[in-house]
Amino acid sequence: MERKAVAFTGPSGSGKTTLIEKIALRLAGERRLAIVKHDPSDKALFDREGKDSDRFFKTGADVAVLSPTRTSLFSHRPRTIEELAGIFGDFDLLLVEGLKTLPLPRIGIFRGRIAPDYLPVLQAVAVDESVDLEAVELPKGTAVLDLNDIDAVIRWIDRHAVAM
Repeated sequence: MERKAVAFTGPSGSGKTTLIEKIALRLAGERRLAIVKHDPSDKALFDREGKDSDRFFKTGADVAVLSPTRTSLFSHRPRTIEELAGIFGDFDLLLVEGLKTLPLPRIGIFRGRIAPDYLPVLQAVAVDESVDLEAVELPKGTAVLDLNDIDAVIRWIDRHAVAM
């Protein structure tokens, strides 16, 4: 199967992580997935102070930790999406949370209202009943998906995800 990618964007608290998690759980066992999450505030921590890997990382080196069930990579430099795809290796679908500037098919996730500043980068919006679709003019061709209909979102992804 060809490696494909799609992205998700929306305001904090809109449900991006929850939607991606539901998609991943639904596709588990059917497809090999990879997920990239953007951390624009550089807040994410993956190690504990004083552990060997933390001490190695603080030397300025990039560090990989290998165990029987996982691989963790700690790098001091930002990576491109193509580099990450290479690191992930064999996958069917890459789900990207955030990174609005990447030229990927993109679903905007909204609750309450659709934030118009996101619209230029979206090909679809996933909303729940709290969103008044009459309150905003969507660009022509923007698909409207039910945020709670995971199968419909997956069908949109299958039609629009692009090759990596």
